[in-house]
Amino acid sequence: MEISRIQLEKFMQDVAELAAITTLVKAGLLKPYLKKSEAFNIYGRRNVDRWLSNGLLTPRKDGGHSAAWRLDRVELETIAKATATYHYLPS
Repeated sequence: MEISRIQLEKFMQDVAELAAITTLVKAGLLKPYLKKSEAFNIYGRRNVDRWLSNGLLTPRKDGGHSAAWRLDRVELETIAKATATYHYLPS
């Protein structure tokens, strides 16, 4: 498989962005979890629902019946970047 220079640059940009988000979460500058509604706004409802139904994304829940679902920000971003990479790299 050969990739172009532009594809390699895009891949490296994605890796750098993911590393920055991971670092910001670990440093406490970004929330480590998002509510489901926040994830819908950032990544799109169809994407988040598809990732959940395919088992790519693990929801977490605090407490009982009325507790909100939480989704790991780094996990979401990793899946989003991997999906984007799949679409722009040759098969």
